[in-house]
Amino acid sequence: MQTSFEIIQRLRDGFERMRVPDQMETGCSPRTAVWRDGKRVLYRYEARCARRVRVPLLICYALVNRPYMMDLQPGRSMIQALLDSGIDVFLIDWGYPDAGDRFADLNGYINETLDDCVEHLKRFHRMPSVNLLGVCQGGTLSVCYAAAHPEKVKNLITMVTPIDFKTPDNLLSKWAQFVDVEAMTRSGNISGDFLNFVYLSLMPFRLTQQKYLVLEELAQDPSQLEYFLRMERWIFDSPDQAAQAFSEFLTWFFKENRLIEGGLTIGGIPVRLENLTCPVLNIFALKDHLVPPSASMALGRYAGSADYSELSIDVGHIGMYVSGKARSEVPQAITRWLEAHDA
Repeated sequence: MQTSFEIIQRLRDGFERMRVPDQMETGCSPRTAVWRDGKRVLYRYEARCARRVRVPLLICYALVNRPYMMDLQPGRSMIQALLDSGIDVFLIDWGYPDAGDRFADLNGYINETLDDCVEHLKRFHRMPSVNLLGVCQGGTLSVCYAAAHPEKVKNLITMVTPIDFKTPDNLLSKWAQFVDVEAMTRSGNISGDFLNFVYLSLMPFRLTQQKYLVLEELAQDPSQLEYFLRMERWIFDSPDQAAQAFSEFLTWFFKENRLIEGGLTIGGIPVRLENLTCPVLNIFALKDHLVPPSASMALGRYAGSADYSELSIDVGHIGMYVSGKARSEVPQAITRWLEAHDA
C-alpha cells in the first residue's frame, strides 16, 4: 500500500502533466477557430463521419465554467459522441474576463456575441436558422436568445438549464436571495475562486472530503487518476465573472425570477417565453443539486412551443457530461431528435 506522501506526490505529478494546454484548455477533439471577437471565440470541430443532420449545431456553454467539460477526454466527450453521430458541431468559448470586461452585460453576451455566432453559421451554411444547444447557464442564455430571435433558431436543446429560479429545492437560489449584489460588484469582477467556494458549500462533505477518500485506490490506475485530475482541474478552473453581467443575471433571474414572472428585457428586446415557438428538447439530471429537475421542467409549462419534449437522466449535474449513463443515452437522443426535426 502506498503511503500518503507517495499518493500526494503522484497527484502533484499528475497536476503538472495536466498543465499542458492542449490537454485541458481545448479539450480532446480537433477544432478550428472560425470567428473571434476579443476573448470570445467560435470553434468548429472536425467532422468524424458523414453528416446525418443537415443543420449545424451551435453549443452555448455557461459563463461560469470552461466549456472543455463537453470534450473532457477521449471516451468521456459529449462533443466527440455528437461528431460520431454525424452532427456538424460549433462551440462558443467565452474566454476569461478581466478588468477590462467589467461592464460587459447580458446584452453583449446574448444579442451581440451569441447573435454574431448564429449569423456566422447562417452565412457559412447558407441557412436561415441554426440548431442551438444551451448548457446550464448557457441554456438560460439560449432560451432568452431563442425567445428574442425566434426566426434564427430552428431547434433548441437545453441541458441542465435553470428556468424557474425559485423552486423550493434550489439551494443556489436560497443563497442568492441574501446577496447584496451592489456591494458584491462594487470593486469589479466576481472572482471565480469565490464562486467555486459557493458551489462547494452547497454540499460541503460530499464535494470537499468524501470524493477524496478514493484517491489511494485511484493512484493505482493511471487512466482513472488522469480522469480524476482532469475533473479537478476543470472544477477549479472557473473564470472571473464580468461584474455587470453577473449583477444582471443574479438580480433578474435569481432574485426577481423574471423569466417566469415576466418583465425581462435585454438590450431593449422583450424576452417572453411564449415567443419561444421552435421545437424544444429539454434534458435534465434527476440528481442535480445545482439545477434541480423542477427548475428545468418549468420550461414545458411556460414555453410557447407546440413541439416540446423532455429527457431525464438519472445522474448529477456533472454526470450529465461525463458519466457512462449519460454518454450512452444523451448523444443518441439528441441525434435522433435532430434528425426527426431536420426537414
